[in-house]
Amino acid sequence: METTTVIPEAGGEDFELLDRYWSAANYLTVAQIYLQENPLLREPLLPSHIKPRLLGHWGTSPGLSLVYAHLNRLIRRTSAEVLFVAGPGHGGPAVVANVYLEGTYSEIYPKVEMDVPGLLRLVRQFSTPGGVSSHVGPATPGSIHEGGELGYSLMHATGAAMDNPGLIVACVIGDGEAETGPLEGSWKAPSFLNPARDGAVLPILHLNGHKISGPTVLGRRSDEDVELLLRAHGWDPVTVSGDDPQLVHHALAAAMDAAYASIRELQSQALTHGVHGPVRWPAIILRTPKGWTGPAMVDGLPVEGTFRSHQVPLAGVRENPGHMAQLEAWMRSYRPETLFDSAGRLVPELAALAPEGSLRMSAVRAGRGGAGTALEIPDLGRYALPPAPRGSVIHETTRPLGELLRDIYIATANDPRFRLFCPDETNSNRLGAVFQATDRCLLEPARDGDHALPEDHVSAEGRVMEVLSEHLCQGWLEGYLLTGRHGLFASYEAFAMVSASMTIQHAKWLQHARELEWRAPVPSLNILLTSTCWRNDHNGFSHQGPGLIDTVLSLSGTVTRVYLPPDANTLLVTAEHILRSRDYVNLVVVDKQPHPQYLTLEEAREHAAAGASIWSWAGNEEPGAAGAGPDVVMACAGDIPTQETLAAAWLLQKHLPELTVRVVNVMDAMVLPPRDIHPHGMSPEKFVELFTADGEVIMAWHGYARALHQLLHGRPQPERFHVRGYNEQGTTTTPFDMVVLNKMSRYHLLLEALRRVHRQVPGADELAGFCRSQLDAHTLYIREHFEDLPEIRDWVWTPM
Repeated sequence: METTTVIPEAGGEDFELLDRYWSAANYLTVAQIYLQENPLLREPLLPSHIKPRLLGHWGTSPGLSLVYAHLNRLIRRTSAEVLFVAGPGHGGPAVVANVYLEGTYSEIYPKVEMDVPGLLRLVRQFSTPGGVSSHVGPATPGSIHEGGELGYSLMHATGAAMDNPGLIVACVIGDGEAETGPLEGSWKAPSFLNPARDGAVLPILHLNGHKISGPTVLGRRSDEDVELLLRAHGWDPVTVSGDDPQLVHHALAAAMDAAYASIRELQSQALTHGVHGPVRWPAIILRTPKGWTGPAMVDGLPVEGTFRSHQVPLAGVRENPGHMAQLEAWMRSYRPETLFDSAGRLVPELAALAPEGSLRMSAVRAGRGGAGTALEIPDLGRYALPPAPRGSVIHETTRPLGELLRDIYIATANDPRFRLFCPDETNSNRLGAVFQATDRCLLEPARDGDHALPEDHVSAEGRVMEVLSEHLCQGWLEGYLLTGRHGLFASYEAFAMVSASMTIQHAKWLQHARELEWRAPVPSLNILLTSTCWRNDHNGFSHQGPGLIDTVLSLSGTVTRVYLPPDANTLLVTAEHILRSRDYVNLVVVDKQPHPQYLTLEEAREHAAAGASIWSWAGNEEPGAAGAGPDVVMACAGDIPTQETLAAAWLLQKHLPELTVRVVNVMDAMVLPPRDIHPHGMSPEKFVELFTADGEVIMAWHGYARALHQLLHGRPQPERFHVRGYNEQGTTTTPFDMVVLNKMSRYHLLLEALRRVHRQVPGADELAGFCRSQLDAHTLYIREHFEDLPEIRDWVWTPM
């Protein structure tokens, strides 16, 4: 196949000014990495001018600045709204340099002015205590993507473009990042971006050939091979390559002009003639040397164009006079005296190259998160389940949530700002009511023999995002949220661990972003985990794992929340709250299978507001009775733990009515730690009110027991909490056998309670024997009949 490399025509545009602008950005990048004094080299460079620790990354920076400068050119020519996403790790100094050059940085951080003192602050703050990181983090104006953990840039860019017509998201992808699994999956974006209603993503795959200490796969492949790869995913790529700046400037400008014209033509055609399949969005493959314009050789070894330029090409500047001389020559090669005036400002002819106002990529609306329009949540009374008689109504817990999400889609049809993201499991997770309002989004046409029917709910206009990748679903949603819209990511519980690291990174972003007054709060990352470990008995051990709870519990309490609603009405109340919230990671864990329903909607609201409460109807304490408190507290968090706890408490009261039993349900896991650990933590007085001051507590917990012990650390006498939870025992078996295998069944909880009661009670030994005999009978029965005992299957809570 003939290569599509762009060849510049003779007599084209003069890029002398743009090249100087690029030099200014490169100069400021090097200055940030190395200097703590003398920012414009107004005097000879001395060891005292060099930072004692050199921590930056040079190799990817000149490529980022080259792309940034050319995008500025495109914006000035077209007035396009462009969001810049920098995928390469440690590209921070290059992007900060460009944001500073176009003036936004000084507007947001007035102390970093566009003069010599401001330049000094700019260089001194980079990778120093109290300064800025080497990533394009929350503190960088215009950024929605940090680029620290590689792989997520293109999916964030795609999510940002969804329901954002007019926006072009320019996404620079490093060839190291291109080796990651999430980025490989991200190339599927053309199958989901609708040119009639979405913005556009312009991928710019920057192949400089090397990672931190070795070559990259795509860097070694031919132009033809890389183009074929992108073309197979639905893109229309062109390649720009070279090491002659003037030729590359001409070629890159031509490529960007052509890409912009193509984007607008595709969108115009879609608006005029409709969408009849995926379109071939343009993409640019840019090959330039790693560390371009930096030192060619250092200590006899090649640097420019090799992995040696990745971090700090000249590492011994303070101690090595030769390195010092090379650094000064390198920096003076950019001719800073021609770039900045006597006051330290960018000279006027170069400053004029930057876009103005909100057209600057560092000031574009989408890059600040945007206050966004709040979601109008319908009245929950339309979806609430009547639980009466309490505990005897059996219903799929997540199905009413699907009806609520359906009506949110309907309410936002004319102002799209909500999407559900789910890895091919929307119906499986009982959220299928959304298909009454919209379809699954897919632009790929049906093939002969597919027998596609309207009830399959697949169309280019759909706004339910299903793709069999947790990374893509969560990454798309993150990009969608960070640009001001709302959504929900629903996943099977065990497989949410696929994107657990993304959850960590997003929480870190929010934690820092909350400290920046200029960043608008963004809608929360809402993660719904269903098909949980306790009810994946049919799928087996591979589908059983509550680990994301542990992951989220370990993150900063300023941005994390974990909810375990026990029934459908508490789930509805939780959904209403999280969809209105901003700047949080909300983890909601609830099973999709039929479960008993316990609380009215009003009770659910009260319970959710408290986070944990005594279910007096499930115990046998006399209201207002004075005394030493209950003989035992039976506590629970999660739907299956709640069911087993209620059954254990019911059996205990039935067989030993003289024992006083209290049942406590915990819906918000974050009320358990002290308030200095998490802002939701209940007061010491409230904790004692629920769990007593020194009484024994039998706790059934949805996840790993260690996670609950972690939450209780700092509470008085935490050793009195005897926690049963998931302990990595599972297989393909019956529902009740899952709790038996993990020793969290009603019988195990009851036996634990009998062990912890501090007084002798007639009949206790007989009840313990009954529990053991039931466990033995269970094991025999399921092997013979392949289902649970009738007294287990058919049990419902009834008043004593």
